[in-house]
Amino acid sequence: MTERFDTGDQALCELLLRQDGVVSRRQLLAMGARRHDLERMLRRRELRRLCAGVYVNHTGPPTQRQREWAAVLAAWPAALTGPSALPGTTPGKVHVAIARGRTVCAQDGVVIHRTSHLRQRVLWYRAPPRMRVEHALVEVMSQRLGAHDVAGAFSELTRVAYSRQTTAERILDTLTSRRRVPGRTLIRAMLEDWRDGVCSVLERGYRSEVERTHGLPRASRQHPSDATGARIHQDVRYQRYSLVVELDGLVFHADADSRDHDAARDLAELATSGAPTARVTYGLVFRTAGWIAEILRHRGWTGTLTPCPRCPPRA
Repeated sequence: MTERFDTGDQALCELLLRQDGVVSRRQLLAMGARRHDLERMLRRRELRRLCAGVYVNHTGPPTQRQREWAAVLAAWPAALTGPSALPGTTPGKVHVAIARGRTVCAQDGVVIHRTSHLRQRVLWYRAPPRMRVEHALVEVMSQRLGAHDVAGAFSELTRVAYSRQTTAERILDTLTSRRRVPGRTLIRAMLEDWRDGVCSVLERGYRSEVERTHGLPRASRQHPSDATGARIHQDVRYQRYSLVVELDGLVFHADADSRDHDAARDLAELATSGAPTARVTYGLVFRTAGWIAEILRHRGWTGTLTPCPRCPPRA
């Protein structure tokens, strides 16, 4: 009599543990299961069908990780790609890469991407396998730029930068190695901004739309200061004119404690070096050049402000 195959099999238990409780029909058959074994496990609710040829070992709603495993196993060989392969917030749909030339029927909630050099670009040991973060980021940024979403592209770069999973140089090397990347020039410029210390969309907007567009003097970025007694980094500092500009996004400055902390930094810097701090928010960054220019003039700048169509009229 043939020995019965079930979910208590040691090899299957180890596989389910490694794959967050998800397993494919292909894997079960390779381990010795027969069709009647699968039918029995489904009937007894030891396994539940997630999608064609993929099962999970419980009857509740699948987790995000289980959805990712199901998407990868259903399209195997495949790997997470695009936003699904980047650190941070997980998107609603699961993005999966397969080799170029293959045809796979996408499951509900899954986006299929056909990718050249799949085997070389994927970290197959990850659980689930996923595109290397450098390749995934280049693809996401390129897609954002194709939709004319420059801020969104740089926001993706910023999120990856804060994760510390890669470096600007590694992404630049990846960008150079790829033959066709729509938006390559702008992606390279953004990466060089990150490498030079421009660490947020707001900072990039200030550098390109305020400083460069209006002919303001060049500032240093992420300038170190010990005014508070602890090492901090100032967003923008015009060292020659003893002026600090801090760029306040909405996320990190929204509560009273954060505002008190910022005020303490500003007072400590003024008391220590005599440099005042101008704080610029999202709502001000693209119409603040005239004011910054006037502050700089009071502190010795003799340059000329170059107006742009978005500048408010002078009183």
